[in-house]
Amino acid sequence: MKDATVWIMIGFLGQALFSARFIIQWLASERARRSIVPKAFWYFSLAGSAVLLSYAIHRADPVFIVGQASGLFIYLRNLYLIKVEHRASLDNGE
Repeated sequence: MKDATVWIMIGFLGQALFSARFIIQWLASERARRSIVPKAFWYFSLAGSAVLLSYAIHRADPVFIVGQASGLFIYLRNLYLIKVEHRASLDNGE
C-alpha cells in the first residue's frame, strides 16, 4: 500500500474516532433523559485528536497541528478533573 494511502486511512480513522464522541454523548444523554458528557466522550476526544495530530504533523499543516495539539490539553485536563472528583467522592464515602 502506498504511503499516501496509509496516511489518508489514518486521517479518516482519527476523524471517525473524533466524530464517534458525539454519538456517545448523544446516546448517553438519551438514556439519562438529560444532557450529560460521559467519560468515554473525553477518551474518544483524546484518541481522535491524537490520531488527527499525527496526520496533521505528517501533512505539515501548522493550523491543523495547533488546533489538535491544544485540544489534547483540554481533553487531558477534563479527564484529570473527573479523576480528582472521583477520588474526592471516595474520600467522602459517597
